[in-house]
Amino acid sequence: MRDFKGRHSRGEVILWAVRWYCRYGISYRDLETMLAERGVSVDHSTIYRWVQRYAPEMEKRLRWYWKRPGFSSSCRVDETYIKIKGKWAYLYRAVGKGGDTIDFFLSQTRNAKAAKRFLSKALNGLREWEKPETINTDKASTYGIAINELQKNGKLPDTVKHRQVKSLNNVIEADHGKLKQLIRPVRGFKSLKTAYATIKGFEVMRVLKKGQAELFQL
Repeated sequence: MRDFKGRHSRGEVILWAVRWYCRYGISYRDLETMLAERGVSVDHSTIYRWVQRYAPEMEKRLRWYWKRPGFSSSCRVDETYIKIKGKWAYLYRAVGKGGDTIDFFLSQTRNAKAAKRFLSKALNGLREWEKPETINTDKASTYGIAINELQKNGKLPDTVKHRQVKSLNNVIEADHGKLKQLIRPVRGFKSLKTAYATIKGFEVMRVLKKGQAELFQL
């Protein structure tokens, strides 16, 4: 990444800060202190702006290197709650049966339309051999509606099976928990836009930790 024109700090310092914040689940003020201990004087509000600017860019560039679970696998789809300005929003996520991240999508609503948007986004990001044979969800009717509509529109093969076995989603629920550990220090997001930008950074670091993008260089 080289897009640091107009910044008062060196690019490597900015990337350190963004990576540490998104990787370790710390507050902006704690990160300000950590950087000060290393001789870098920067205000926590500046670090926040760095995360908003560069976390989405990291996620965008990561997608060139992002390895998803291979064909003939099944994926687990579920949503978790994120509080934004005192109200709940919904983070849709999909992982492979081994826990590898497939995709994610933040929505203000939790309905069939949102589920369809997420599944469309996830499928568009997959190569043909990466698309699963089975999609496992909980008992929510919204997923069945979304999957049926995608199959009718030809965006999802008719051969893809929709399975509703809650216990098989334990792997994604556990992954939600690890992501929530990173989100917890935020203490509430101010808008959907800023929440999504920050979560993109968290998801990038989770993908890297899982070894899904070994060739990716920040």
